[in-house]
Amino acid sequence: MNKVGEFHFVTEEYLLDFRGRVTIPMIGNYLIHAASNHASTRGFGYGDMNEKNTAWVLSRLAIEIMEYPERSEKITLYTWIDEVGKLFTSRCFELQNEAGKSIGYARSIWAAIDMETRRPTLLDIEALGVYITDRPCPIEKPGKIAPVEGKTEGIPYEVKYSDIDINGHLNSIKYMEHLLDLFDLALFREHEIRRFEIAYQAEGKYGMPLTLHKGEPENDKYDMAICHEGKAICRAAAIWE
Repeated sequence: MNKVGEFHFVTEEYLLDFRGRVTIPMIGNYLIHAASNHASTRGFGYGDMNEKNTAWVLSRLAIEIMEYPERSEKITLYTWIDEVGKLFTSRCFELQNEAGKSIGYARSIWAAIDMETRRPTLLDIEALGVYITDRPCPIEKPGKIAPVEGKTEGIPYEVKYSDIDINGHLNSIKYMEHLLDLFDLALFREHEIRRFEIAYQAEGKYGMPLTLHKGEPENDKYDMAICHEGKAICRAAAIWE
């Protein structure tokens, strides 16, 4: 079986933002769809993990977009594994437009957790390692994001029904949506996010009171955080152009 997964999407009008472009969270949905299906067809998808009472969780994600897809565009998304360790595996992505031009890349880090203890479990390095490939992904790996929660008051938010996914916790994409809602609409009119990076540190649960934080920009980079009782459950950064 081919080590690289290939998936096709067509941008739908009802999934675009007010500018008629695909959003960062929507791209995140494409990535998770591709990752899930790539894993499922190779024997380590949701169903396979569930039989072992484990589940994949997204730990870190970095997305860089050179050109945002617009209405009715056909997108091809490639995904592959580039590293496997005892507790984490690294997965890459490449987005191409209909002409075959690369318009974006992403890097992600995943862990498998025990569904009862919610603690990381050891990965089957031998089984997953079969699918490692050296296909290039020319963007930086997710890095350390500076804390901002002690510098800003934060906007209160409580986790709701629509935030919860099949694993019973705050959906990975919902973190992204809530953080991007911290930015004024005028910024989206005049600028683009070229790199968005997020690090998930703890699970958000239904009814959990949170605070959303955005720091002051440094060289067009904004650091952000979502906190519970003063402690970050995720940190993120956006670089604008």
